[in-house]
Formats: sequence, structure tokens, C-alpha cells
Amino acid sequence: MSASTLMAPTVQPQALGKVAVLFGGSSAEREVSLMSGSGVLQALQSQGVRAFAFDPAERPLQELLAEGVDRCFIALHGRGGEDGTVQGALELLKIPYTGSGVMASSIAMDKVMTKRIWRFEGLPTPDWRLVDSAEACEQALVALGAPMIVKPAREGSSIGLTKVMDASQCAQAYAAAAQHDPEVLCEQFIEGEETTCPVLVVDGRAQALPVIRIQAPDGKYDYQNKYFTDEVRYLCPSGLEADEEAEIQRLVVRAFKTLGCRGWARADVMIRHSDRQPFLLEINTAPGMTGHSLVPMSAKATGLSYEQLCVQLLASASLDTLQR
Repeated sequence: MSASTLMAPTVQPQALGKVAVLFGGSSAEREVSLMSGSGVLQALQSQGVRAFAFDPAERPLQELLAEGVDRCFIALHGRGGEDGTVQGALELLKIPYTGSGVMASSIAMDKVMTKRIWRFEGLPTPDWRLVDSAEACEQALVALGAPMIVKPAREGSSIGLTKVMDASQCAQAYAAAAQHDPEVLCEQFIEGEETTCPVLVVDGRAQALPVIRIQAPDGKYDYQNKYFTDEVRYLCPSGLEADEEAEIQRLVVRAFKTLGCRGWARADVMIRHSDRQPFLLEINTAPGMTGHSLVPMSAKATGLSYEQLCVQLLASASLDTLQR
């Protein structure tokens, strides 16, 4: 994809009005959100946008009206930030915001609901079981086979995730996930290559950015390796065959549209070694914008800088159609 394909019409920073960058929040991903939001705020200000920081954990959202905010850039992650709740509040306040609307944000945050919709639409995603006890987790291991992934149904950044190799690990894995969410997802492990692919809406059309292939030490792309080490290798260009990359891009755009997403998102995809079949794992409707984040990395490969990406996303801020 060429840079010219991605570039939206030139945006005058003054036309974007007064902007609140929402970051921080009270979710388990607060630390990552603080990093994302700080980067976005600095980028927008460097481009002449009248942007300021706003932490919903410290100030009620109603104060956005008193501040005379024209639009919001959502750099919140996890619950209360990308699960439809903040989006719903901004709809009521009639303040346009970046990213997906209430319904798509809520569904995408729930990995089980997401997988149910994708499966209904014929999109490939690993088999799973929703469990409510350590015993049910053991039964899921019998059904799905080892290794098996156990994780909270409504968390991100690999928080509370365990790779289970045998039944003796099920109780601890269930407890680790249930600490973050009463709904625990057991998922078939796909042995293969880990990739991710962003989607960006340009001129009203969802377009896939270049695929990134992820090589983590010992295959552990966990919270620590995602954000706080430099041990992970990110390959962009991915090095995949052209037709394989095109298939992943086609798949993530379908996944994006099926959930009713808008603005931008990033989908994680595993490619099974045995037959090169891609499997959708999940989709993130408020992707990270830290120094280790993947959407800026993919956009940069097309010639779109971090600053340009932030401005373009901000320019796309809107309300759900029925609320305008």
C-alpha cells in the first residue's frame, strides 16, 4: 500500500478545534494508556492542534463541556475506555470522538462475543470454551487439547493470560484470569507465526495497513515484552508471501466491518504452521500508541508519520450516525 493511498486530505489544525486527549483511566491498562496518551498529546500539539490532557480517573467527563471541547482523542485502554462506556458518555455529551462507536467497542472488548459473531459470519477463529471454574477449565483442556490459552474474556494486553500445557496448571491459570474477569475464556492454541494488522478508514473506506510479523523471545509476547523490553522483533515488511499477506489484510478488513467498527483498529492473527491457515484472535478498537506500539509502526511503513497518523485519526472523530 502506498503512502498516497493512506493520506487523507490536508487537515488544518485550527479546524479541529479544542481537543481533549483522554488517557489514564482506572483500568488494568492505565500504565500503557498514560504512555499512549502522552505520545498522542505531544504529537498533536507539535502539529498546532489545541490539545490538552484529560484523565477520566481524576475528572468527571462532564467537565469536557465546561472546557468547551470540540472533539476527543480516546487513548484509553481496557475497561472504561474502549468497552463502549466512555463512548456512550461522549454520545450523550454530543462530543465527537475517535475510534469505534458504542456497540462495536462493547462487542470487540468481549472476546467471546467477538468470536461468536466471527464464527457466525464464517471467519476463522480458534475453538474456545467459556468456563466458570477450575474444573470446567480442565474439561476445556480435554476438549481443546494442549497447549491451551486461558485468559479473561474482557481484558487486553495479555493481562491474566496463561499458556496451559497440562491439567495441573488449570487451577492456577483459571484463578489468574478470574482475578480480572468472572468470565474466563479457554482457547485452542494455534502453533505458528504471530502477526498483527491495523485497519484505517480513509475517505470512508476501511483499508488494511501492512502486516507486522512478531517474533517474541521463547514465543512469549506477554505484557512485559509488549511494552517494557526491546527483546521482541517486529518485521514490517512482514516477509510473508505476497498472497499470504493479502489474505490476512482481506481477513482483518472483513473482521473490522463485521463488528461495525469505524475509524481504526488492529486485529491479531495467528498463521498455523501446518497448513498456513490464518486465525483471528481478537480485535483492538483503541490500539496502543506507545513507542512499542504496532499501528504507528505499520503506518510508518507506508510513509505516514506518527504525527500525521494522530492528526488523521483526530480528523475522523465522529458520533454514531443516529446521534448526530
